[in-house]
Amino acid sequence: MKVVLTGGGTGGHFYPLIAVARSLKKIAESENIARLDLFFMSDEPADKELLLAEGIKFIKIPAGKMRRYFSLRYLPDTLKTVFGAPWAIWRVYFLMPDVIFSKGGYASFPTLLAARVLKIPVIIHDSDAIPGLVSRWAGGWAQRIALSFAEAAKYFPGKNAAVTGNPVRQQIIGGNLAEAVEYFKLEEGVPTILVLGSSQGSEKINETALAMLPEAVKKYQIIHQTGKNNFGDVSGRARVILAKSEYKSRYHPYGFLGEGELRNASRAANLIVSRASSMIFEIAAWGAPAILIPLPSAAQDHQRENAYIYARFGGAEVLEETNLAPHLLLSEIDKILAAPEKTQKMKLAAQAFARLDAADKIAKEIIKLGIHE
Repeated sequence: MKVVLTGGGTGGHFYPLIAVARSLKKIAESENIARLDLFFMSDEPADKELLLAEGIKFIKIPAGKMRRYFSLRYLPDTLKTVFGAPWAIWRVYFLMPDVIFSKGGYASFPTLLAARVLKIPVIIHDSDAIPGLVSRWAGGWAQRIALSFAEAAKYFPGKNAAVTGNPVRQQIIGGNLAEAVEYFKLEEGVPTILVLGSSQGSEKINETALAMLPEAVKKYQIIHQTGKNNFGDVSGRARVILAKSEYKSRYHPYGFLGEGELRNASRAANLIVSRASSMIFEIAAWGAPAILIPLPSAAQDHQRENAYIYARFGGAEVLEETNLAPHLLLSEIDKILAAPEKTQKMKLAAQAFARLDAADKIAKEIIKLGIHE
């Protein structure tokens, strides 16, 4: 059985695809499927080494961002997609997969177009309350539609869309507190804040975290995923900022947290500060209170919509980036952690929101569609 996975190369698309790939392998083994070949078609993977480790073959398909605003990159991005579409059709034709699973995003468009032309069965999944343009287009003809938010169903009128939740890697759930304390060199009895921009980091969140450091480390310890490209700058500036602080050992910056590190960091965290991407579903799986800072430039303003839906559910508070300031973020952290009843309610709401079986549900549908179509 051949399955093609496609989606944008950012972590928000890529890691849910990895979760589904792992479920596919597990189910294929339990159902005695003799051979399962997995392929990832996109412009660029978020983690090439992880693809290799999972035995997923990467097929590069050029694709450009679909812009609905003026940009100097509009023409080169359009040309990438124009060249990528026939290349995708050619590669899919010779591969002839049994089914294609898409997480959406502009990078999935050429592969989905190839599926449409060649009549390959398709399952799509969208992580956001406001689905992206490619997902909405593909939703008109895809055989299956899976959603993370019930609110997204209205964008697929007349379609039998299933709310599955977002696929989350089981390898980032659980963790060991004693191991986390030892690995991150944490102090016992001091609350821990986990700061996550995205897999690539967030400049605005990094800047705010740095500005609040001198006051924050007096009462909290901070594990901070800065983004690989930002690590040198952020860690260097933090050393200068905290040079005279007796609490400088409480700040722990990392360019990127691998699965084991993320699992233990989340286990140690009393509170998480994050963007409102598909990271929401990982936070929910951890059962952790959160402060969400939506990315204002996200397509269709979907991060803001995601954040407020999750906040209404009770799992988080939302801080708009336009209002984000060091003293305001620190004040919000203080307010949440000073109220044990509130943090407990947030934990319970997060756990109730989480759907830990999303990857398995989607994988079962992929196999069913691939076998029977």
